Amino acid sequence: MTTATLSEPAAAARVAPPNRIFAVIKLHFVNPATVIVVPWLILGFIFVVNLAIWAIIFASVGSDADRADVQQGLSWSGASFYIFVYMGIVALQAINLAFPLAQGYGVTRRDFYLGTSAAFVILSAGYAAAITLLSVLEDATKGWGFGGHMFTSVYFGTGPWYVRFVLFFAIFLFFFFGGMIFATVYVRWRAHGVLALCAAITLYLVAVGAVISFTESWPAVGDWFVSTGVNGVILWSLLPTAVAAVVSYFILRRATARS
Repeated sequence: MTTATLSEPAAAARVAPPNRIFAVIKLHFVNPATVIVVPWLILGFIFVVNLAIWAIIFASVGSDADRADVQQGLSWSGASFYIFVYMGIVALQAINLAFPLAQGYGVTRRDFYLGTSAAFVILSAGYAAAITLLSVLEDATKGWGFGGHMFTSVYFGTGPWYVRFVLFFAIFLFFFFGGMIFATVYVRWRAHGVLALCAAITLYLVAVGAVISFTESWPAVGDWFVSTGVNGVILWSLLPTAVAAVVSYFILRRATARS
């Protein structure tokens, strides 16, 4: 055993917490293919397919009135929803793969949680900015020349660019930290814990639906969604996002890395 080997643990112990947190952030970006390259390749493929479909539809529609109807229908596109779901999967993979490695390097659970959370916020902001830019370009090109809506569908509103950025940012945070709570449960209790969590969520939703049904409150629920609007509902998602973030911390602080 060399002197350099002996000195490494001591040197690591003297590293300031911000440096350890930054090291965790970098750990999540070690393989850019997973968090950046592959998501954009798939999204680009989806975009090209949508362009082809829009072109085929417009080639088969003759009158301007019919094309206006087609464009209105395209505003309900959910083609870009994939990218949000994928980020939830990224969160699952990032924690499950990086947590044992970080523990092996002596990173505390607290520092790993803070660094991972910071990485998710950075990714959310970056992706939100990119999707916002694409939505602005989509408007400027009148739906890429076909009146298509992939980044400006009604689900995300049609407000100013900064409103869109906030909405995209909130949705990405929801899926990142939603994925985080499943990942931390898996790290702590493995597959049985994830199954139990899925069962608990299912029972909760059924119970909520039962209460609404027995109290005949579905019209009130519908009115709330209508009055709140798409943008308001998305902003309300920050509440479960915060809950997931806090719960994930308390689960992870007692988790044990396993090979």
